This record gives sequence, C-alpha cells and structure tokens, in this order.
Amino acid sequence: MREIVHDATDQLLGTLADYVCDTEGFSEQSLSAARLCLLDALGCSFQALSDQACRQRLGPVVAGAEMRGGARVPGTAYEFDPVRAAFNTGCLIRWLDYNDTWLAAEWGHPSDNLAAILACADYLDRSGQRTLTMREVLIALIKAYEIQGVLALENAFNQQGLDHVLLVKVASAAVSAHLMGGNREQIVNALSNAWADGGSLRVYRHAPNTGWRKSWAAGDAAARGVQHALMALAGEMGCPTVLGAEKWGFESVFMAGNPLQLGRSLSDYVVNNILFKVDFPAEFHAQTAVECALLLHHRLEGLCEGIEEISIYTQAAGKRIIDKSGPLNNPADRDHCLQYAVAIALLKGRLKSEDYSDAAAGDERIDRLREKMQVAEEPQYSRDYLDPNKRAIANRVEICMQDGTRLVEEKLYPLGHPKRRAEAMPLLLKKFRKAASLVLGAEMSQRLRTLVLEAPGLNSMPVAGFMALLVPGADDD
Repeated sequence: MREIVHDATDQLLGTLADYVCDTEGFSEQSLSAARLCLLDALGCSFQALSDQACRQRLGPVVAGAEMRGGARVPGTAYEFDPVRAAFNTGCLIRWLDYNDTWLAAEWGHPSDNLAAILACADYLDRSGQRTLTMREVLIALIKAYEIQGVLALENAFNQQGLDHVLLVKVASAAVSAHLMGGNREQIVNALSNAWADGGSLRVYRHAPNTGWRKSWAAGDAAARGVQHALMALAGEMGCPTVLGAEKWGFESVFMAGNPLQLGRSLSDYVVNNILFKVDFPAEFHAQTAVECALLLHHRLEGLCEGIEEISIYTQAAGKRIIDKSGPLNNPADRDHCLQYAVAIALLKGRLKSEDYSDAAAGDERIDRLREKMQVAEEPQYSRDYLDPNKRAIANRVEICMQDGTRLVEEKLYPLGHPKRRAEAMPLLLKKFRKAASLVLGAEMSQRLRTLVLEAPGLNSMPVAGFMALLVPGADDD
C-alpha cells in the first residue's frame, strides 16, 4: 500500500482537474469523432422514447416539479433543473443498451456523460448565466470520454462488485463543474465528493435481481455528477484524500489498498477508439456472436429444428457477464444473455429491441435452442480483448446438425469497431435517421444529421439553439 499523505490532495484528483481545465486544442479528427458520438447518442434517445417502460421513468420527481426555461430533454417537451434533466436524458441515451461502448478492465458507455453535458450547457445558456457553444459541448464530450475510458483501462471496479456507472458520475462531475465556470479547486471538490459516494452495486445487472435499474443507473450517475458540480460551485468543501486516506479512503474500502491507476496520459484516445452498436441492441461482448448467428441463419435456411448442438466460444469477459442459463425474467435480463441473443438471430435473421419483450420471449423455439448451447472461453480471444493494439471482441459460433454437418462462423472485430468504421457508417446513419424520424419527422431528422456531421456552423451554434431543434415540432416554427 502506498504511503498516505494527509495534508495533500490525492494526485489523481489533481491530474483529472488539470486535464479538464487546461486541455483545449483537440484535433479536427477528434472533434469529428465527437460529432458522430453526439449524433448516435441522440438517435438512441429518440428510439428509447418508443419504449413504454422508459417513458414511465421520465418526468419530474413529483408532479408539477418542472422548470420553465430550464434544461430540455431530447425528444420531449420537458424542462427541468440540470440535475433532473441529466437523469431524464441519461435514461433515454442508455435505456435500450444501444449507445456507444468502451471495453477494458472496466467497461461502460461514455456517451452516458452527454446527459450531464447537455443538461448543464442548456441550463446555463437559457438562464443567461453563460453562453455556451456546441464546440464547448464537443470538447466536454471528448474530456468526459477520456476520463471515463482511461480510468477504465486499469481499474476493474466490476470485480469489486461495483457498477461501471461510478465512472460516469466521476467524469460528469468534472466536466459539469468546468462547464459551469468552476475553477481547479472547485473541480477537485466535485470530483472528490463523487468518489466519496462510492459506487452502485452491480447486483441489478445479475440474476435474480436483473431489472430496469440497469437501464436508468447511468442517468442516475450523470445526475449525481451534476449535483456534486453544483454543490462545489456553491462552496461545498471536498475530501482531498478521498482516494488514499488510510482505512476510510476509496482505495482502502473498495480496492484492497491498491492505488487507482491511469492507464495512459489523458488526451483524446477514447473518443477516437470508441465502439458503436451499429445494427442491433445487444450487450457488446455479444455483438460478434450475433453477427455470426446472422450469417448462420442464412446458411441454415430455416432448418433450426435440425440443430443438434451449438457451441459459442467467447472472451473471458463475455463468459463472465452474459453467459446465462435458466429462466430470463424480463427484457433487462434477456438483453444481457448471450444465448438468447444468438437464438433470436438464428431464428429470425435479426435482433431488435422488441425481440427482448415478454411477447417475443414466449416463442418456445428460443429456449429449445438455448438448451442446446454451450458457452466456453477461448483463451486467444481473451488475450486479443486485452491487447491495446487489437482491442478485439471476438466470438465463434459452431453448429452441429443432426446429420453430422458442421457450420462455423467467426468474427474477431464487431461492426462498431474502429477497424470497421467505413463499413459501419451507412448503418450508423440509417440507425439515427430511423429513430429521429419517428420523433422529429423525416425533414428535421435529415437537417439534424447534416448539422451535426457536416455543418461548420455547428461549432459556433449556441447550445440553446441546438437543443431547441430536439423538441418535437421545432421544424414547424
């Protein structure tokens, strides 16, 4: 265990605060990547509005507790204080498990932080406290991605039973405090209080407790980050040795005394290497397995009843997180089941959000296929998963037919991987267009796509003006 210094701020807090305060000169490549992340997160938000369970969790804490002229929630008419706006927007971005992903020792979804960023920026702009442009939103996005992603490279909070949304809270606290004009000390205070919260237990992601909380946990974390930022700007003191304090610090309580590590220096690495969920909403460790199953669907030509056995070879993380047998109690349980996702793809040649519904799960063929499946770790896939020069998320699906025929498909890199970005772009744009058209209409959907991805004027556009475009009916003005 490292030596504890009680009269100084934990070094990591200072490093994170310095990065947020001092780094501005990002490349056009990184800003373009941030634009794509913004577009994809908004598309996920619009699509989530079609889900009744998601809509039930939106709105004020109590009836009537809205804030006219406050921060807006994409695709809705809600206006809230920035804390509640962050919760609502975070629910939308994360609900369908369709937003971008980062896989490392700890995994997560950096676009969850956009909920805090948009909420703070829109609130500040509309209230007249500070005029912010969309370039500042993009820069905050890059920084939040970097903080969450680089901290995830070496620190496996999930193996301590903590949920990955801990890093959403930390990153959102830092960038929110900075957006709202906080100085270095205030950013450190916001960060330290975010760490002092500890983390949510992962219990709601695993049977028998899998449930909707896994879909709103990121919104909760983003909102908590905003709250810590607001409190810090109002003068709340921090906990300068929250990480390293003997016995009571985060590292002693949760990390067996091991210091938290930054896997690399902070720059713009994460936004340029982010993984997108392109064509189907499934937990990311299953993405290549679903691709394999879709290819096998066409080779089977409807002969799934003739399958004798299915073997799925995956990475250690995939085996640990989404290898599930037995009953699956709800959609939140099913969308984190490798066998269920593969079965749907084999049977239907597709995988959509509605395929996780209770009605879809009533198809008896799904469980018959699941009973024929065996899941095993492929050690090479696990090594390639951890290799920083590969960052592969491989799966192989092997089918043995009753007549002895063997069918095999393997995918090393998912469609959303940077190595396949050109191949994925048309499908990413289709994903956005389909979701946005349902909420904003086809014309506004196209206008928004062009603005976010191509228009030079986006950088100088006031945040309030941009957010107005996300309210249904904006194109009627």
